Amino acid sequence: MAPLPAFPYGAVYFRKSNPPPEDWERDYRTAAEDGLNAFRHWFLWSAIEVAPGEYDWADYDRQLDLAAGHGIATVIAEFLSAAPEWAWCDYPHARYQDASGAPAVRSMGGSSATGGFPGLCLDNPDVLALGERFLTTLAQRYCGHPGLGGYDVWNECNIAARYCYCPATTDRFREWLEAKYGTPREVSKAWFRHSITEWRHVDPPRQLGPYPDSLDWLQFRADNAYRLMRWRVETIRRHDPDHPITAHGVAQTLTDHAAGANDEWRAAAEVDSYGFTWVQSRRGDEPWKHFHAVDLTRAGSRGKPFWHAEAQAGPLWLQPQVVGRPRDDGRISSPEDVRYWSLTSFAGGATGWLCPRWRPLLDGPLFGAFGPYALDGGRTDRSEIVGRLARWATAPEQAALWRARPVRGDVGIIFVPESNVFSYLQQGRTEWYAECARGAYQGFFDLNAQPDWVHVDDLITAAGPAPYRLLYLPYPVHLRTESAAALRAWVEQGGTLVSEGCPAFFGDRGRAGTTQPNLGLDALFGARERYVEFTPDISDDLTFSMEGQEGPVVPGALFLQAYNSAGGAVAGRYAEGYAAVGGRPAVIDHTFGKGRTRLVGTFPGAARSRADDPVARRGAPSGSTFTTHRLAQASGPPSEERRAALNAFFAGLLAWAGITPHVRTDNPQVIARLHHDPGTGEHVLWALNPTDATQRATLTLAGEAGRHTKAQPAWPEGTVVERPQDGRLTVDIGGRDAVVLKLGSRAT
Repeated sequence: MAPLPAFPYGAVYFRKSNPPPEDWERDYRTAAEDGLNAFRHWFLWSAIEVAPGEYDWADYDRQLDLAAGHGIATVIAEFLSAAPEWAWCDYPHARYQDASGAPAVRSMGGSSATGGFPGLCLDNPDVLALGERFLTTLAQRYCGHPGLGGYDVWNECNIAARYCYCPATTDRFREWLEAKYGTPREVSKAWFRHSITEWRHVDPPRQLGPYPDSLDWLQFRADNAYRLMRWRVETIRRHDPDHPITAHGVAQTLTDHAAGANDEWRAAAEVDSYGFTWVQSRRGDEPWKHFHAVDLTRAGSRGKPFWHAEAQAGPLWLQPQVVGRPRDDGRISSPEDVRYWSLTSFAGGATGWLCPRWRPLLDGPLFGAFGPYALDGGRTDRSEIVGRLARWATAPEQAALWRARPVRGDVGIIFVPESNVFSYLQQGRTEWYAECARGAYQGFFDLNAQPDWVHVDDLITAAGPAPYRLLYLPYPVHLRTESAAALRAWVEQGGTLVSEGCPAFFGDRGRAGTTQPNLGLDALFGARERYVEFTPDISDDLTFSMEGQEGPVVPGALFLQAYNSAGGAVAGRYAEGYAAVGGRPAVIDHTFGKGRTRLVGTFPGAARSRADDPVARRGAPSGSTFTTHRLAQASGPPSEERRAALNAFFAGLLAWAGITPHVRTDNPQVIARLHHDPGTGEHVLWALNPTDATQRATLTLAGEAGRHTKAQPAWPEGTVVERPQDGRLTVDIGGRDAVVLKLGSRAT
């Protein structure tokens, strides 16, 4: 039985019908020679159960046999999402349905030349039984195979926004409501639908809005998705308790949580290890973007090991995400790009790396995409750097490097699921929520302060309050009573909280509070609303200034809320002459229990996002890649003044909270991260250079890390580094590269 490597390094290899069978033996030999130790294969239900109860395992058996022969661990990725063609015909009632009642049609997979997508709805008991039979047969067949390393379930952990409204899902929804409310009459009251008397009167809302029925529907969809994820895991474990089970998402919780049930925390809770898909060709190559995805996955993993489960090592052609973007924005992957992107994931704490293709697909819309090897399986300059990194990362002498884990962030940014969901229901998209959250991340990232993502459920646990000196709350427009109570308790026990405007304006069931801030948060923040405007399309010129702080005025965005003190102290005011709030309090500081708060009446996070996005500054939806790029070209460079003012604002928050970042750099082009080995007390310093030119930086370490007197290079070979003195050391970092240093008080 082949154990899963401590540091899996490899790729997705077999997706029927790629690569060609005649190349398999050679490809495995090449991969093993190049230092790769893991392959993941798509075990597609539609390609295996070719008739009811009749299985064709031949291609998959050979993959496991080749893996055992070449020392490569196999991760079996189950794909119930590709249902057999016969099942589509024999179980038509189980086809997904959209809100209009139209059934899904079977199609070829965009990432595999195989039919049966998007699968059948597993809320139907008969189809669930078929799926269980398939998973059972799969696990029983391979559980003892020497080539097996583990399993991967529910590829990319998300659901389609438009599905499912089939009768079986409707029945499941009614069962969920019965568990929550008890009777149809209670649902009637909760939903403001005053004439529901029987369960058959209850249907999923077909037109979503900021109402209790839609809030319940989206919560049910997420609960149901993770119920089925747990079913997958339990089914496999029942027949193979010895091999680990992993999963991977897409690090899109900030944008796709509401409609797609993306939730790094919930998905990671169901498996032994977790991971994420992140490819720059689809998301962009700005340094903060990759780091925010790694940090989000690490936060969701809550201490479990996690991998970069699908990492880019090749180009992407002809897809809508790349149209209109420049060549160097992740579209064309150079060896240097692959090196930098990989090291970024490791700096964020990933201890595994897999590419979504070992060699590119030969057909379908994603032909030629992502893989480090050539179309014919030959080596390339990109595969050379993948092999070099693989041999380095998996070498026995690096075990100590991976025992060290990222230190707790300098600041935490709170993820509140209901705020994301309400943004989607009220606006039809989650972009405003995501802008605020990502912009706050950018604001601290610009200062080389490490931001962590903190789930609201983790503020108060059995272990005590979340141990952060500063937490930032983005776009808190809708909060549940439980979330507001957690915020109050965390501050009361000594925490320092900064909140953007309109906290809990909409409370339970989406209702606006008659007292603002709502849900008792007026006492937490020592403030009462004096005036409010929801005018996102005309608020881009909104600014405020901080009391006693010199510097440019700070831009706001989206909405504005002005305050009267209710025990708090005015710490900032809107610009004189601005609309109805000129000169009025925009920022209130307050002491609450053992902690303190700062309430900002607008949304600096969104303003920071929009400082880089001229489309958003004009009130259009951000994130449309072609339009954004073209308008950015036409409008000139992003506003340096806005960025400078917002950097000063976020730096002021750190100073107000008395926070010195773990690592400070005198070169803003250099990104530094610190890891700590609790067993030895020693640290690992990662310094990354996203630019093409060599960068020199003097790094200053705070706390215990600043007391180390030894620095031994771990990457790259031949690095020369001076001895740390007074917590400072200077490094030269090559273009699109990193320097990794093991720090200690003795030679290592």
